[in-house]
Amino acid sequence: MKSAVLFSGGKDSTYAAYLAKKTGYEISCLISLFSENKASYMFHTPSISQVKSQAKAMNIPLLIKKTKGIKEQELEDLADVIKQVKEKYEIDTIVTGALHSEYQASRVKAICDKFGLKCLNPLWHKEEISYLHELIDANFKVMVTGIFAYPLDESWLGRIIDSKFIKDAEEIAAKYKIHVAGEGGEFESFVLNCPLFKHELRVESFKDIKEGENSWRREIKI
Repeated sequence: MKSAVLFSGGKDSTYAAYLAKKTGYEISCLISLFSENKASYMFHTPSISQVKSQAKAMNIPLLIKKTKGIKEQELEDLADVIKQVKEKYEIDTIVTGALHSEYQASRVKAICDKFGLKCLNPLWHKEEISYLHELIDANFKVMVTGIFAYPLDESWLGRIIDSKFIKDAEEIAAKYKIHVAGEGGEFESFVLNCPLFKHELRVESFKDIKEGENSWRREIKI
């Protein structure tokens, strides 16, 4: 079973790759879409260029496709790169980190169906708190690199997902109904270490950018 992983560098796509490998899938390559639209409906954008360091740490080929990030049109760019990957690596499966997003999962599946590929979503409908504990138990070191929902603020940037993070997020979720795992776009993340990596990545420098009243992103350099 040969697969390609739709890879953003965040916790969901990285953990999905980890689970796919554990269940016997060969990860032939990673696919990353670099969107010009920071509000892309499909693709993660904070510190996206740093996926190159993650791919190197995993020793897995990375294919990058640039997209303007226009809703629906960006799917054509995704289809183009999936077609290219299928031909180059002879894969039979696309792995995604979709957790609850019907919008993302249905559109990727439609592309996979078009090319005769299986769409594997190892995280689909995982309970959010259990999922975050799974990450910790699997020795994932995950940093928050984007905050996009009230009452989260700049102080959450750079936090590592640990038991204290989960407790704090649970307390906020109980009052404000946010998704503890960030599936509603509340926050974005970047994986600094996990069992797939040959070594831990370290942040050399970073810049925090305010984009709106409740919108912050941290652009890191590895």
